[in-house]
Amino acid sequence: MLRFVARRVLMAVPTLFIMAVSVFTLIRLIPGDPAELMLGDLADPASLNDLRERLGLNQSLPVQFAIWLGNVIRLDLGQSITSGEPVLPLILDRFWISARIVLIAVLLAPVVAVPAGMIAAWRRNSFLDLALVGAATILLSIPTFWLGLLLLLLFGLKLGWLPVVGYVPFFENPAAALLYLVMPVATLFLHEIGVLVRMSRASTLEVLELDYITHARAKGLSEWSVLRRHTFKNAFGPTWTLIGLVLGNLLGGIAVVETVFTIPGLGRLLVDSIFARDYPVIQGCLLFIAFIYVVVNLVVDLLYPMFDPRVTAE
Repeated sequence: MLRFVARRVLMAVPTLFIMAVSVFTLIRLIPGDPAELMLGDLADPASLNDLRERLGLNQSLPVQFAIWLGNVIRLDLGQSITSGEPVLPLILDRFWISARIVLIAVLLAPVVAVPAGMIAAWRRNSFLDLALVGAATILLSIPTFWLGLLLLLLFGLKLGWLPVVGYVPFFENPAAALLYLVMPVATLFLHEIGVLVRMSRASTLEVLELDYITHARAKGLSEWSVLRRHTFKNAFGPTWTLIGLVLGNLLGGIAVVETVFTIPGLGRLLVDSIFARDYPVIQGCLLFIAFIYVVVNLVVDLLYPMFDPRVTAE
């Protein structure tokens, strides 16, 4: 088991290095002098030289990358140009807001989607199957920003059941904080149901065609027992992998939902930093999002043997 974990962790190290090189290169490919873009065209030469010195822009690119990578290893992502705050604490503060929304949505979606996909596969080509697959396809086809706007229109403006936009910290007012999170969570929840139902149905259909399922039925087991004891574990493996990918994607791509609902999360921070041309924050956000994506998929890979009996940690 320890060898399995060590091998997977070592495989993630080159990925993290390539990710760091990519983030550094993408920022440097932006046209223009970063110092002038950060401070504006009217900045005086002394301020420009001071910023170039602080950011190491007067060095060659390999030296800049070595300095930046060394700072990243020491968890120093620099300071925000607009606010002067350290970038890492700023990112972590916003990340917990985004993570709360994403984790709730990702935890709830499989509870509904996996049983629905299994039932659709069990009742293949029936009206129930067509209804579930059709609903999943519709939910998958609706962009998250449009789905969020529809929820705002219905539950916020028409019915007035939920607050329209805004955010309340949880420790400040737990009840109000939960109300403000309902529609953002519901937006991600409904969208991801469409993805997971289709994957769960496809995996279950594949397992139901195997010989041991026919053997279990021949022994006289009920369909419920066949689905619960013999189908679920073997069919859940691919869905578990997709859940990990969905979690990483949502943590990195929640900016649209946070913009619709004016939630001050990590995605909103990235969007605001792009408009403000705050390059240390942009670079830090991209690096942090990529790091989270790699870590989430590493955890999914390590836990895979627990959900799929055909895979072992040896």
